[in-house]
Amino acid sequence: MATFVLVHGAFQGAWVYTKLAYLLRNAGHVVYTPTLTGTGERSHLANQKINLATHIQDVLNVFEFNDINDAILCGHSYGGMVITGVANLISSRIRSLYYIDAYVPSAGQSLMDITGPETALAFLSQAADTGDMIPPIPACVFNVNDNDAAWVDALSVPQPLATFVQAVREGEESAAVSTIKRSFLYATRNGGNWFDSTYSRLKENPEWRVHEFACGHCIMLDRPEELLSLLIAEEF
Repeated sequence: MATFVLVHGAFQGAWVYTKLAYLLRNAGHVVYTPTLTGTGERSHLANQKINLATHIQDVLNVFEFNDINDAILCGHSYGGMVITGVANLISSRIRSLYYIDAYVPSAGQSLMDITGPETALAFLSQAADTGDMIPPIPACVFNVNDNDAAWVDALSVPQPLATFVQAVREGEESAAVSTIKRSFLYATRNGGNWFDSTYSRLKENPEWRVHEFACGHCIMLDRPEELLSLLIAEEF
């Protein structure tokens, strides 16, 4: 038995891990799926002051108040920013890190730094019209499977701009994080090139385990059984 902490990406909530969490629990594992402040069932708390540090603290509190150790910490998309911040603060409590088609920041990088100026300007423009909240990106942009696309669109909510602007203090190359087993899972049909450079960089790095999934951005929705098999194969 192992303990999994699954961190969702921008605009979404714990609901995006429903399939994977069911499979993991059915296999006898303990699973935590925190919903980050201002999203999902906590969307009533949304405000412009929520930033990356808020979401890092959300996950730190899950570890603290549930006395979690030896955890397998997974982050999807924007969630990669969050788990990097968490791992740098409590590395001794984490067994492995899984970046599920996710951002892998270096020290001092924000999500906007990684996406580049064109995407950053688009986010800034959208936020200027909506009170510093970025409207959810449609599921079709991420090639979410047809059965789940409408559900994803219905439950996605705006994301505070500050979560994309604030940078991590320490990145994936830090002494703390480099001691943890790390895996990058690349969705080859994710609808964009957001993670192409990360994939190319990490697949040549012997300190990383890199895997491809022939599906859209939300691997946990498109290939939950395949994702489960990989997690089990690598951890047990």
